[in-house]
Amino acid sequence: MRLLRHSLVARVIASLLAISAIALVSIVVTMTVAAGSQGDAAAINAAGSLRMNTYQIVAALQRYEHQPDSEARNRVAELSERLEQRLASPELTGALPDADDHALQRQHRLILARWNQELAPQVALAISGSGVDPDALRMTLDDLVAEIDAMVTLLEQNSESKIQLLSALQLLFLSLTAVVVVIALYDIRHNLVLPLRQLVVLAREATHRNFSHRTRLTGNDELALLGRTFDAMAKELGASYAELEARVSRKKAELERSNRAMQVLHEGSRALYGGGNDLCASAAPMLRRLEQLLEIGPIRLSLHDHHGDREIQILATHSPLRPEYCRDHECHACLIDPQPLTLREDKTSEHLLLPVGVGDMMLGTLEVWFHRETPPTDSVKRLLNALADQLATAIYLQRRIEEQQQITLMNERTTIARELHDSLAQSLSYLKMQVARLERMQAKGVAQETQAAVFDELRTGLDSAYRQLRELLTTFRLKLEGPGLASALRQTVKEFGERLGIQVALNLDLPPHMLNPNEEIHVLQVVREALANVVKHANAHWAEVTVSFSEARLHVIIEDDGVGLEEGSSPPMHYGLVIMRDRAETLGGKLALENRAGGGTRVALVFTPQTARLISQHVGADSRPAPPSTPRSTPSSLTVTETGNKPE
Repeated sequence: MRLLRHSLVARVIASLLAISAIALVSIVVTMTVAAGSQGDAAAINAAGSLRMNTYQIVAALQRYEHQPDSEARNRVAELSERLEQRLASPELTGALPDADDHALQRQHRLILARWNQELAPQVALAISGSGVDPDALRMTLDDLVAEIDAMVTLLEQNSESKIQLLSALQLLFLSLTAVVVVIALYDIRHNLVLPLRQLVVLAREATHRNFSHRTRLTGNDELALLGRTFDAMAKELGASYAELEARVSRKKAELERSNRAMQVLHEGSRALYGGGNDLCASAAPMLRRLEQLLEIGPIRLSLHDHHGDREIQILATHSPLRPEYCRDHECHACLIDPQPLTLREDKTSEHLLLPVGVGDMMLGTLEVWFHRETPPTDSVKRLLNALADQLATAIYLQRRIEEQQQITLMNERTTIARELHDSLAQSLSYLKMQVARLERMQAKGVAQETQAAVFDELRTGLDSAYRQLRELLTTFRLKLEGPGLASALRQTVKEFGERLGIQVALNLDLPPHMLNPNEEIHVLQVVREALANVVKHANAHWAEVTVSFSEARLHVIIEDDGVGLEEGSSPPMHYGLVIMRDRAETLGGKLALENRAGGGTRVALVFTPQTARLISQHVGADSRPAPPSTPRSTPSSLTVTETGNKPE
């Protein structure tokens, strides 16, 4: 009810209803006054006709006096009767007010009494011929006319008073309407227009992100309530906007900090992956910079010992002591703080334990301490998880490198042992058998000529063993300019080119990482053995080594333009050729020696590398035919080599 009483809409409706009510009352009053004025003109006309009728009676009496006949008498009687009818006519009596004490009612009764009591008897006596003073009768009639004039005047005044009343009522209603309109306009201006203007200003200021403006509207109507609501909303929006700006500023600062932290992680990754085995020297600076950026720390890295089932501390920032299992006492990455902190949990600090692992392999844990009042945000936790993954990858790669180094060392030892067994060990076994044969011959007293042949074989075997030892030493002492077979072949053709006094051509068409280390050693030894034969026996002026891969096979061809083979085909079994054929069989390939059509010798080794063989077996196991391969044509720069090497 209170809201309805103070409602702006209710006040506007009340104003409209008041104006409508005033207009309606004005119309009703006007219609009532107008209805009350009906017949006034007819009454005035009827009263005026009474005066004329009186004069007509006077005139008829005068004619009757001069000529008293029946016609004149009838005329006077007719006019008298007409006067009585007009005095009682509805036109006249209907215009008279209902109140008995009204002047018109009294005047009408006065005229009726004067006529009925005074004039009508005198007129009747005058008509009958009784002695009536005509002058007195006319004077009485004149008095009646005067009374009739007074009644007419009253009728006119009554009609004029109604018109004046109507005018006064119209002025009153107009004044009331004007007052109501003024009050309504004032109310609309102060309670509708101005509040709406304030609301519009508030909305415009809000669009310009100015939430400090207030409408400050008072009252209890709808717009005042809306204004207070808008003020509260603007206040809340201002607070929310300020909070959002603060949050955006914090997020921006956090993003900038995260970007700097990501840059630190990126720079640290290069140090981690390129710093060798020194994890402390590469990781400690990165961890310290992250502590400064992320406002955390100290940080401790521990690795899990799978054999002893324990955690071994590797690195700790702000540490007063060196880690227990520190491998480099010249490194001070953990001890560079002037005021080292102790890693402990108290009332003001907490720690976050992050796993350091790759896949399902658990490598260790990363312990990150922080202040309890400023715990790390989600973005900081994501960065710390990325740091843990990065450290895990670096540690895993470091371990894999160490394992690979051990495997490589074992492979090298195995390769050296196999090379010694395949070459020098067999030569020494052959020499041992020849020495045993010579001892038996000496024990039996065989002739010196027969023993001389054994001595020749011993001398030849010793020369061959010495040469093989020299070749092995040369092979194992090669300084590779790069990894793989290509670098070793370049050094080999350069070496034998210097020994031949000519430039040995090398055509290499081999994908990287195609051969395993064992295959590379066998291929290199075959090439060196063939080039050694060229140096010793071919008397060549040109030599070329071609290594190519096509149709899932590796083709190794050594050609020269020397004297060639004596019989034009593979020579008898000499010790160097035996080792070359053993290497070819070990590789699962074939070795062919033949003379070239243009002169010289051609040594060809063809085998399928282990990787390609695995692919072929896999395709066969799936019962799916391998896609047809396009044979590679021999490069135009390759020419057929003619070697006149005499194999040993």
